[in-house]
Amino acid sequence: MNNIVAIVGRPNVGKSTFFNRLIQRREAIVDSVSGVTRDRNYGKSEWNGKEFSVIDTGGYIKGSDDVFEAEIRRQVELAIDEADAIIFMVDVEEGITPMDAEVAKLLRKVTKPIFLAVNKVDNGQREKDAYEFYNLGLGEYFTIAGMTGSGTGDLLDALVIALPDSPIVEEVELPRFAVVGRPNAGKSSFINALIGEDRYIVTDIAGTTRDAIDTKYNRFGFEFNLVDTAGIRRKAKVKEDLEFYSVMRSVRAIEHSDVCILIVDATRGFEGQDQSIFWLAEKNRKGIVILINKWDLVEKETMTTVQFERDIREKIAPFTDVPIIFTSTITKQRLLKALETAVAVYETRKRRIATSKFNETMLPIIEQTPPPALKGKYVKIKYCMQLPTATPQFVFFANLPQYVKDPYKRFIENKLREIYDFNGVPIDLYFRQK
Repeated sequence: MNNIVAIVGRPNVGKSTFFNRLIQRREAIVDSVSGVTRDRNYGKSEWNGKEFSVIDTGGYIKGSDDVFEAEIRRQVELAIDEADAIIFMVDVEEGITPMDAEVAKLLRKVTKPIFLAVNKVDNGQREKDAYEFYNLGLGEYFTIAGMTGSGTGDLLDALVIALPDSPIVEEVELPRFAVVGRPNAGKSSFINALIGEDRYIVTDIAGTTRDAIDTKYNRFGFEFNLVDTAGIRRKAKVKEDLEFYSVMRSVRAIEHSDVCILIVDATRGFEGQDQSIFWLAEKNRKGIVILINKWDLVEKETMTTVQFERDIREKIAPFTDVPIIFTSTITKQRLLKALETAVAVYETRKRRIATSKFNETMLPIIEQTPPPALKGKYVKIKYCMQLPTATPQFVFFANLPQYVKDPYKRFIENKLREIYDFNGVPIDLYFRQK
């Protein structure tokens, strides 16, 4: 595993701006409002030929009544435990604050390399103002400007020298499973239950998660990246800039994933916004698994599960061939089955069918049930194949492809799903001139 560097400090000193500069992507949301970052956000960086992982943490606050801040403090402490080196960031504009002193007190007990970064130093006067940070008792400091990159080279030079050499491991591109859903459906709880630690902050307040955050999962023979996303709500309900960016991160996470695990709150049912997220994943041709979470809170009768499932399939028609699993993150009910299903959908999505076998299977079916004649003309399909694309796409060569209508296309798709089990995977059919 790469060396890990944690960026810590009180809120709004520029940690996320610096984090984005290190990983060279606008991954963490940056805003002038304090407390934007809540969970630990991970990324990869490289300097002078040495790779390391970076953790962006929420602003460390002590003595606050805010429901998030006790959790943020815990997340920071966990990040410090995980890290091989720590960058403690302070703000030259505000000087040493009582909160900076609290963080410095915490860090003085740590035996790991600590780098004091005085941020927002973008002129000579501010260089002089930085002298007061010697009073934190952490020794030498580095003056930087996270926004422009000024001074970051000297900081990174010192940082990579302090990091131990780690063996070079060839990176394997892992499958990406995006955990998506409306706010407060239980996405972060689901990932925490799977990985066995409180990686993500969980509260009853909708919108707790803001960034889309990757977690490598390697248990029970499975290995993939789980992506926790912010809850996606209707555009009309997105009031503040922060939430707009959170939703955009989630949409991007869906676009860059292989399988979307759609978490639905069983106590609310499969509502309009759940359907919108489902169709967003389907439009992007992603594998889809629907998890009905909080099933332990639902009063059940003999046919409750069957009826609930039937209602969902009616709402997602015609793409009804999707696995639906009833889970509870509190009781950990069927979580392993959810994982197994997501992995199966991923494997199905990348499956290749040999052209010869595909023709042997499909042509007799087409011959037995040919497309209906139109205007006295008969459509003949003589050859078919799977296209070499990232998602399952099939082409059928016909003499009159323009006469093949949607009902027949659905018939062929249903036969394909029946024979090859494309459960949870959108497929595309094309009819071309032979």
